[in-house]
Amino acid sequence: MSEITAAATADSAPAGAVIAESATARGRRARIALRALQVLLALFYAIASAVPKLIGHESAADSFERLGWGSAGMYTIGVLELAGAIALLVPVLQSVAAMALGALMVGAFIVQIAVFDGQYAATPLILIVPLALIAWARRGHNADLLNLLLRRA
Repeated sequence: MSEITAAATADSAPAGAVIAESATARGRRARIALRALQVLLALFYAIASAVPKLIGHESAADSFERLGWGSAGMYTIGVLELAGAIALLVPVLQSVAAMALGALMVGAFIVQIAVFDGQYAATPLILIVPLALIAWARRGHNADLLNLLLRRA
């Protein structure tokens, strides 16, 4: 489409109508922003959350001892967080990973309220919001994952 035709189409479009070219650019920016959010969350879960648990950092170990879960619980949660972080970067697993990490955050919120008197209860609640956005935005991949699993069964 020539620039003149595009400009004429834009001028004649009804108010509030989305022009295909602008929607494409906006969609591209949204996809890039979503991908950046996924990378940031993956880095957070892998480095800031999973690594301290997997190396048995004193702060993580103390928290899990206070819970009564010991090192087995600490390593289990660390592995789940690391797996979720990696899965956030795999296209076919993105939505499922976001849902699983969201469920983990619901559990973290409950533990923060019940055991730690809500000291850091806002953190899991804040993390649920972008995880829910990713799960919803990438929901189309769930059918791909299901098809992949059914083909292997």
